Amino acid sequence: MARRARAIPNAGDAVVEIDGKKVKLTNLGKPFWPDITKGDLIQYYVDVAEWLLPHLRDRAMVMKRYPHGAAGEFFFMKRAPSPRPDWIETVAIDHDSGNVIDFPIIQDVASLMWCINLGCIDLNQWYARKDDVDRPDYVHFDLDPGEAPFEAVKETALLLDETLRGLGMPTFVKTSGSKGVHVYVPIKRGPVQKQVWTFAKTVSVELTKRYPQLMTAVYVRAKRPAGRVLVDYNQNRWGSTLASIYSVRPTPEASVSTPVTWKELPRVEMADFTLHDVPARLRKLGDLWAPVAAAEDDPIRFDLGKFMQPVKVAKRRG
Repeated sequence: MARRARAIPNAGDAVVEIDGKKVKLTNLGKPFWPDITKGDLIQYYVDVAEWLLPHLRDRAMVMKRYPHGAAGEFFFMKRAPSPRPDWIETVAIDHDSGNVIDFPIIQDVASLMWCINLGCIDLNQWYARKDDVDRPDYVHFDLDPGEAPFEAVKETALLLDETLRGLGMPTFVKTSGSKGVHVYVPIKRGPVQKQVWTFAKTVSVELTKRYPQLMTAVYVRAKRPAGRVLVDYNQNRWGSTLASIYSVRPTPEASVSTPVTWKELPRVEMADFTLHDVPARLRKLGDLWAPVAAAEDDPIRFDLGKFMQPVKVAKRRG
């Protein structure tokens, strides 16, 4: 995708036809940031769709809607709204309340535009695919700085990387687009969500025991020691989601959750990646996280199912 695949109007309403599907877009001139309209946001997602969609396909989407823009209030919506186009796919997932919820799925550019038009800024997809929603194909760690500096987050990420690689696991890192860093490991489907959560908890607790002055695994904010980076394993629990790769975040800069290399990470700042410059980065570098969306039988995927051994944590640098 060397240039924009499609120009989205920046004012009024429009009906855009793509791959035989008509998408109704509304209020395209509405400011979602002081200098970024709803149309600009949809244009960004169209521009990065080639690299984004493989990470979203066949996964339920928890919709986080900002009807008044990035600085306004938001609400979560799990059930696919009605009426909706008949080409929007859904997947039925049991909810804790005992209800069955039909979640929408973003399968193509048309459904991506439909979703963003509803006021979604960032995208939050399920950790497992629609054919088996309880068997994730990745385990992830959300490194949340709290009041700690971003340098501490990056140091924590590097220690986590060394620990996971010491276990033979391939690791991938991206900025959260907000304040932290996300570390993912693509795995073979097999263990159920609770087993994946248990593994993530074991790694997090053992690592934070070694470096209690740098990081913590205490999830309850009131009990969390101040100034520590939270190694949040709980994002692997049932129903939790993280902002997807290439998601725009509702920050003043419209920053984007962006993959980086481990060599690049020490020099990275959150402001390096925004809605304005990520498409050009993708055209230059491609998707650094393509292996995370690899086929189920790809050798990059770690076999967590047969992995049962004590976790060894990395030594701190310096």
